[in-house]
Amino acid sequence: MVKTLVLVRHAKAANPEGVPDHERPLSEQGRRDAPEVGRWLQSAGTAPQVALVSSAARTQETFQLLAGELATAPEARFTDEAYYAGAGELLELIRSLPEDGPSAVVVAHNPGISSLANALDDGESTVEDTTRLRTGMPTSSLAMFRVSTEWSALDPGTARLTAFAVARG
Repeated sequence: MVKTLVLVRHAKAANPEGVPDHERPLSEQGRRDAPEVGRWLQSAGTAPQVALVSSAARTQETFQLLAGELATAPEARFTDEAYYAGAGELLELIRSLPEDGPSAVVVAHNPGISSLANALDDGESTVEDTTRLRTGMPTSSLAMFRVSTEWSALDPGTARLTAFAVARG
């Protein structure tokens, strides 16, 4: 079964004085951009069934705003394990997804989300913006992959990048 994996870097966060990093909300720009991620997914015909979302306020808010633009919101799994997780830790979270889910979205942070996107790519993509992905994922960006294995068998170099976009509202 071919699966779809979408990796999303959270939208732009505010940096209010005295607010711990984990509790930082989205900025005004971030609140405009996050729904654009959902609109992009909806227009691409991508309907994730499950979402792995970092427990940080900015990732939860990004997910809620993007999910609000989808015909059906994915089942959300908020996890502390994705908060500033590295590529390997995020990959382990994806490997634990239920195998019957054909599509998933991960909303997390840099540098982990960018590192994972670059690690998963099999290098055979014809996506024009592959070079942009190599330089890192800016806020409100997404990398979509075709996965030809079970989630539990996902390894570096085993997914095909099918789209890369930076959503701005």
